Amino acid sequence: MPYADASFQYVVSLYGAMFAPRPERVASELTRVCRSGGTVAMGNWTPEGFIGQMFKTFARFIAPPGMPSPVLWGKEDVVRERFDRGAVDLSLRRVNYRFDYPFGPAAVVEFFRENYGPTTQAFAALSQADQTELRAALTELWQTHNQVASSHRTVVDAEYLLVLANVA
Repeated sequence: MPYADASFQYVVSLYGAMFAPRPERVASELTRVCRSGGTVAMGNWTPEGFIGQMFKTFARFIAPPGMPSPVLWGKEDVVRERFDRGAVDLSLRRVNYRFDYPFGPAAVVEFFRENYGPTTQAFAALSQADQTELRAALTELWQTHNQVASSHRTVVDAEYLLVLANVA
């Protein structure tokens, strides 16, 4: 990152740094730019959670070769290993984020296709036929996890790992 060592008291990544292709470098950079006694905070989707399942659906159609899965940042043992150097205290807690949309699952898929980077990129990389299949698979996923019996509302809980790392 283009910042000097110990530039910040708090370094925060909410569902962002988990997508960087070199995770060992990410952990190193996050702690490098954080002051001693400061905190690195991350929110990372878990493999078991809803967004992790959505990423598995993407992977059936397209998976970047050689890139580690971003949801590995949602595994406690992996995060502990990645922050082994630089963090003196690590707090990990699973938390749910509730998606609540005033439209049905098919419209949610279209909303994500237009507005959520990983979904937008997945669709852009596929042929029209594969886009149709992906759209159907994602709609089924949202329908299956929808907590309300309505075609006009979608409520889905998605688990993430809250990471708080105190820097040495």
